Amino acid sequence: MTHPRKQLELLAPAKNADIGIEAVNHGADAIYIGGPAFGARANAENSVADIERLIRHAHRFGARVFVTCNTILHDAEVEGASALIHQIYEAGADALIVQDMGILELDLPPIQLHASTQTDIRHAEKARFLQDVGFSQIVLAREMSLAEIRKVAAATDCALEFFVHGALCVAFSGQCYISHAHTGRSANRGECSQACRLPYDLADKDGNLVASNQHLLSMKDNNQSANLRALADAGISSFKIEGRYKDMAYVKNITAHYRLLLDEIMADTPEYSRTSAGRSTFLFQPLADKTFNRGATDYFVNGRSADIGAFDSPKFVGEPVGSVIRVDGKQRRHFDLTSAVELHNGDGLTFYDRKGELVGLRVNRAEKIGEDFRVHTADAVPAELFPGSGVFRNHDHEFERMLEKKSAERRIAVDVLLTETPNGFALTLTDETGISARAELPHAKEPAKAPERAIAGLSDGIAKLGATLFSARDVQVQLSQAWFLPAGAINALRRDAADKLEAARIKALPPLPRRAAVEPPVPYPETELSYLANVLNQKARDFYHRHGVQLIEAAYEANAHTDDASLMITKHCLRYSFNLCPKEVKGIKPDPMTLINGKEQLTLKFDCKRCEMHVIGRIRKSVLDMPAVPIQFHASRPATFQAPH
Repeated sequence: MTHPRKQLELLAPAKNADIGIEAVNHGADAIYIGGPAFGARANAENSVADIERLIRHAHRFGARVFVTCNTILHDAEVEGASALIHQIYEAGADALIVQDMGILELDLPPIQLHASTQTDIRHAEKARFLQDVGFSQIVLAREMSLAEIRKVAAATDCALEFFVHGALCVAFSGQCYISHAHTGRSANRGECSQACRLPYDLADKDGNLVASNQHLLSMKDNNQSANLRALADAGISSFKIEGRYKDMAYVKNITAHYRLLLDEIMADTPEYSRTSAGRSTFLFQPLADKTFNRGATDYFVNGRSADIGAFDSPKFVGEPVGSVIRVDGKQRRHFDLTSAVELHNGDGLTFYDRKGELVGLRVNRAEKIGEDFRVHTADAVPAELFPGSGVFRNHDHEFERMLEKKSAERRIAVDVLLTETPNGFALTLTDETGISARAELPHAKEPAKAPERAIAGLSDGIAKLGATLFSARDVQVQLSQAWFLPAGAINALRRDAADKLEAARIKALPPLPRRAAVEPPVPYPETELSYLANVLNQKARDFYHRHGVQLIEAAYEANAHTDDASLMITKHCLRYSFNLCPKEVKGIKPDPMTLINGKEQLTLKFDCKRCEMHVIGRIRKSVLDMPAVPIQFHASRPATFQAPH
């Protein structure tokens, strides 16, 4: 039996069912998607009916669907969450992604549980605890190194999931409260206002500016393309792409990119295998840099590095193109630039103005002039663009057009065998996983007039599986002699066999097993919990009490913590970024610093022992004055719902 960690799972995001279906077609082994409520992306909600539609498609390939229920809950929401979980289970979902431990106190259906990244899993002790209380798969913190992952792997035997691509939260997941403190919109409840993407000034303890008007808490995007084999060897078995807000083109491109990389690993190392069936063929060349990113970093996987921040801009700058040679001086309707890539009509370009702000423009017409390009714009060329300006492309129109069309096809390889029965013929299909189905066709046996041509025709006919999800691998015709069989009969037999094989595959797909909690209940690694544990309801308190915790502070979202507090805990260190790290520079002390955005000031304190930075502030009075408005559960989309623009 293959060890679960030797089965590598590519886990793709889905903002909606249609995107999830295309993620499956582009090679995903599993999909994660939000339901109608209680997901950590409040604007990526889906009806249970849509989730069921995605599940039906995924299960055809043995791919799985995980549904998020990973917000912390008010007491008034617990009943609605319980009802939704049962609906999700009845719809066929394979697993539930959970943050709030109160959910484990409910009367749950036998659905597999996965611990969300919001549970803040950075240490082996926490990981082992979550495994022992019933989680089958745990999402490790993005900040972990290979050495730290190995420690978790050694202490557990559950599946380990890790983000390999997409946006990075600068804070430890589940440990960021700035959004709630400033706006009342909690990141732990799927409503983050992304204060980390704002521009800030940075001042030292004496008020001297170290940096001005930079996006100091904005990280580059995660890209672990070069580290997949090392991550697998360290114990990661589920490779997760971030992006439940991302569009179709992004999911297609990035899923295909990682599909190819993981397939290379499995081809080189036979001990690794896939968790689903079928092979995707792509009608485009996946290129990770072509779709939204803020630049790339592998974060802390290989240790701390200086180049992890997207300080200049939190937007998609794009790929470097070249620099401006000249600008039309009269009407400013075009400019010339060097370009290392082919530009297209409709491309989107960006550049930085003199203030360091990112400016975008659209190419109306791109004209090749020698080795350079003349770019004609619909509107006047921005005054901030001048000779010498560096230019980037953040929208490749031709590439995006390819992804608007059918861009992948996924098929399951089958062996095809035609035999005869006493009163006719039989066709057996056996897929790449060993599942078989047999269809029989009563039919008169009439010797063929041209035996060789007849056998070839039968072979060709039974191999035509183009209208199904199967593709013929080995085709055999085993008959006592060459019989004549009309094309219509062959087609009917082939369709029947394919339908039966698909039904057999669905029937053979086992539910993911729910891990039994260890009895008696294992103790939590700590006996006291601060607001950082995110306990917001009585069920969660009951859970921790049952596991030996004696003192539990209410979650920050309870608005009971009104003094200065750590609103963000992060491994990102601005002292390190600006060469002011006491461990790196002799004589430097870890004095507090200040982040400034307008009238807002946040104190930075540095825990050098743990290599962590704390962003200190307090909850605004305006937030304290807000009436508590729990998430409203809807069984279906309300008639008054308006999608955000």
